[in-house]
Amino acid sequence: MWVLFQRCLLRMQLWGLNTYLYGPKDDLKHRLLWREVYSPEEEAQLRTLIAEAQSRGLRFVYALSPGQDIVFSSSCDLTLLKRKLKQVSDLGCQAFAILFDDIDHSMCQADSEAFTSFAHAQVTVTNEIYRFLGEPDVFLFCPTEYCGSLCSPSASKSPYLQTVGEDLLPDITVIWTGSKVISRKLSLDSLAEVESVLQRPPLIWDNLHANDYDSRRLFLGPFKGRDPQIRSHLRGLLLNPNCEFEANYIPLHTLGDWHRTGKEDVNAPPGNPKMFPSQQTYISPVCPGSYVGSPPGWMCLENLTREASRRHPDQMPEPPQLAPLDVEEQRAREGEKMRSHQQPHQPGQPLPGSRSGALTGGGRTQKLPGRGVCGGKGMLSEAQVRLLVGLHYLPHEHGPSAQKLLQDLTWLKTNCHLVGANGKKTQPQKVDEWRGRASRFLSLCEDIAQLHCSVVGGANRAVLYDLYPYVWDLRNTALVAKAFICWLGKDTCRVFTSLDLSGVDSEPWAFKGGVSGEVQMLLPIGSSSELFTHPPPLFPTSRLYNIRPYHSKDKVDETMTIPSLQGESTAHPDVIGDRCLGPCLALSPEYSFILEDELGVCGCVLGISDVRSFAKRCQASWIPAMRDKYPPKGTNTHTYTQDLIRLMEEDQGEYPDSLLYHFPSQLRLDALPELVDVSVSRTLLTALLTALKANGSQGVFCEVQPTDHQRLEFLTKLGFLEILRGEARSREGVVLGRLL
Repeated sequence: MWVLFQRCLLRMQLWGLNTYLYGPKDDLKHRLLWREVYSPEEEAQLRTLIAEAQSRGLRFVYALSPGQDIVFSSSCDLTLLKRKLKQVSDLGCQAFAILFDDIDHSMCQADSEAFTSFAHAQVTVTNEIYRFLGEPDVFLFCPTEYCGSLCSPSASKSPYLQTVGEDLLPDITVIWTGSKVISRKLSLDSLAEVESVLQRPPLIWDNLHANDYDSRRLFLGPFKGRDPQIRSHLRGLLLNPNCEFEANYIPLHTLGDWHRTGKEDVNAPPGNPKMFPSQQTYISPVCPGSYVGSPPGWMCLENLTREASRRHPDQMPEPPQLAPLDVEEQRAREGEKMRSHQQPHQPGQPLPGSRSGALTGGGRTQKLPGRGVCGGKGMLSEAQVRLLVGLHYLPHEHGPSAQKLLQDLTWLKTNCHLVGANGKKTQPQKVDEWRGRASRFLSLCEDIAQLHCSVVGGANRAVLYDLYPYVWDLRNTALVAKAFICWLGKDTCRVFTSLDLSGVDSEPWAFKGGVSGEVQMLLPIGSSSELFTHPPPLFPTSRLYNIRPYHSKDKVDETMTIPSLQGESTAHPDVIGDRCLGPCLALSPEYSFILEDELGVCGCVLGISDVRSFAKRCQASWIPAMRDKYPPKGTNTHTYTQDLIRLMEEDQGEYPDSLLYHFPSQLRLDALPELVDVSVSRTLLTALLTALKANGSQGVFCEVQPTDHQRLEFLTKLGFLEILRGEARSREGVVLGRLL
C-alpha cells in the first residue's frame, strides 16, 4: 500500500496536480469508528503519508465522516471530534474536510430540541471545528445534499442549502458533485446556480471515474465533459478515481492536461487560489482517440514504472514483485500426467473429467484457427490499448469498440430471421448483410479474448492484478455472445420464439455491469445474473478459449474404449460415444456446443430441447441403428450387446410428467480435468441455456450421480436446485432443475 501511495503522489506531482484527500473506506477510524484516536503505530503511518505528500509539494487533506451516528448537541461527541482532528493536526496535517454525505436526514430528540434544522446542526458543529483548528486555509464541508438530484425541491430553492449558504463561515469550502452524483457534464449555468445559493464558489468532488458502486465497471476514459469556463466558478476540483490504482493513468493524466494547458488567465480564481496553483484557464478534454496513441499516452501502461524511473530515478519506488502467473501451465501438465496414469475404467463410473464420453475436433494438439498461442510478457499493442479503453470508457458513454459490439449484437439478434428456417425466401443481399455483420462481431469477440490473454501475459503484473477481473468478465460474456451469434447463423432448421428486446432502446449506462452487463441483457438468458457474475479464478490463465456450436466434422473420440460388463474389453472404439453422446449429436445437434482451447477440444455441453419427443425419436431411430451397429456374433458378445442396448434404452428412459412440465429440456456437461479456468465451464453451460431460452424452453434439468459432489456444487451455484433423487430412472441419480 505504501508503494502505491508513493507512486500515486509521484504521478500527481508529474502531472501538475496539487491536492490529495485522505478518506479511505478501509480506515475504520475515518467513518465507522471516527471517535477513536489512532494508535502510535497508526500515527506513525499517517505522519509518513502527510510528510511524503508535503515533500512533493502536494496538499494532504484529512477527511472525517462522523455523520452516521454523531449527536450534534452532545458536548461529549464534539470533544471527541476535536480530539481526533487535533491528533491529526499534530501529525503535520494543515487541511481538513468534514463529510456529511450519504446519511439519514433525521435527527435525534436532543438535536431536534437544540437546532432548528438538520442543516443548522451540521453548520454549527462545522463552524466550531473550523475555529478550533485555527481557521486553516483549506477546510472542506460536504453537505448531505451534495448534488442537484438530492436537493429538495431543487438546488436553488433548497432550504437545506440556503441554511448552509447563510450560516456556514465564508472561508469554508462546500463540496458539490454537480447535477447528479455522477455528472455527465458540468456546465457554467448549473454551477452559477449553486454558487448563488451557497454564497461562494463550490469545490467539485468529481465522481466521473469512481467505480466503487459497481464491481463490474471500470473507467479508463479521459477526463471530459467539463466546460472550460467553470474554473472561474470553482474553488477547486477533486477527482474521485477508480478503486484500482493502475486504472487511473488516463483519468489523472488528462485531468492534469485539463488543468495546466491553456492561455493565461488575467483574473485569479475566486475563493482559495491554492486549489488552482497555476494561473491558467482550462481547456476542453483531450480527444481520447488522439490521446491514447500519442506520447506519453497509455502505451506507457506496461512500461510506466521504467519510464517514471528514468525521469525521476531517486523518487520512483519499484513496484511490488508479484509471483509469475504460470501456475496454470504447471497445473495443466499435471492434469495431462494424471490422465496418462489413470486406472482402467470401471463399469458404472464416469470417465476422468467427463460424464461418459468425449468429443474431438482432431486431437488435443491443434491450435485455435486464426489465433496464435498466447504467451510471453510484453506491452499491449496500440490497437489493444484502444480496445481496452473503448470497452471500459466512461459511465455515460462507451468507446467506439463497445458501441460497435452492442450495435452489431442488437442488429444481429433483431434480424436473426434473415438466416433462420423461415428466412429461405430472404433476398441474398440481406443474408449477406447479416453474415457480414456477424463476421465483424465475431472478430471483435476474438479480439476481446486476445486482449484478455495479452493482459494476463503482460510484463506489468501490477496492471494485471488491477485490470484482470474486468477483462476476464468481459471475455466470458463475449464468449457466450459469440457462441450465440454462431448458433443463430447455423444452417439448422429451427423455429424462433419472440426474442425479448426490453432495454435495447434505453441509454447504455442504464444497466449495471457496463459493457458486460449490456451484452448480457441483450442475450435471451440475460436476466439470470448468477450465470454471469462470478469471482475470477485465483490463478489467471493466458489460455485462449473458444465456444462454438457443434458441427458435423466433430466426431466422437475414437481413442476411447470401455470394458465389457463382465470385465472383458470390447474391440469396438465407438461404444462410449454412441451410448452417451451419440443420441444428442445425431438427433439434437443444434443444441450441442464445443469448448476449445489452444490445443483443441477440451469440453462440450449437449442439450435436448424437448425430452419427450427426443425419447420417442430415440426409440424409433437411434436404438434400431445401434442394434444394427452392434450385432451379436457369439455367446459372450451376444450377452454384451444385449446389455449395451438395454443400457442405451435406460438412458432414454421416461421421466415423470411433473418434472417435464416445468423442465422440458435436458443438458449434459463434460470437461477435461486439466481445464484451469473453471469459469469457462460456466460460460459453456450459459451458451447452451441461451440457445434453449431463445427457442422457448422454460426450464432445463440435469441428472448427476450423487457422489459427484464437484458437479453438484457447480450446478447449484448456477441456480440449479435438486428436484428428484433416485426416482427418474431405474438407477440411482440426482436430478437438478433450473427455470429459464
